[in-house]
Amino acid sequence: MPRILGIDPGSRLTGFGIIEVNLSKAVYVTCGCIRMRTTGLPTRLQEIYAGLNELITQYQPTILAIEKVFMHRNVASALTLGHARGVAMVVCIQHGLSINEYAPTQIKQAVVGHGHAAKVQVQQMVKVLLSLPQVPSTDAADALAVALCHARFKS
Repeated sequence: MPRILGIDPGSRLTGFGIIEVNLSKAVYVTCGCIRMRTTGLPTRLQEIYAGLNELITQYQPTILAIEKVFMHRNVASALTLGHARGVAMVVCIQHGLSINEYAPTQIKQAVVGHGHAAKVQVQQMVKVLLSLPQVPSTDAADALAVALCHARFKS
């Protein structure tokens, strides 16, 4: 059964969520956030790398689903986000995961039913779809939503 790692990349907080797909049903495995403790971009990127490396080693996902870069109002922020995505993709490639990218609107469409859903709607639908006892944090819910999007389109 495929194990999907969803990532909501960020240079200060990177959300992750892992699900398994069993007979077309998504089953929750884990979720959370990698919180950067340092201030310099190179060391934050190293923290993302180390955190994801540990996560992949522990949970053994086979597929990466990650959000595509979209243009922020601030170009510098978009470039920094691109660095975080790149590091996440490299560590996943090194572990042999297949890489799948989804646009933010595509993810929201798959999980909520419309591409411009609010964050709180995504959180609630992730809770419902995975039968979670409580609503996950915003970043963890976004990562689980990316994984659910992949499960919907590729499973």
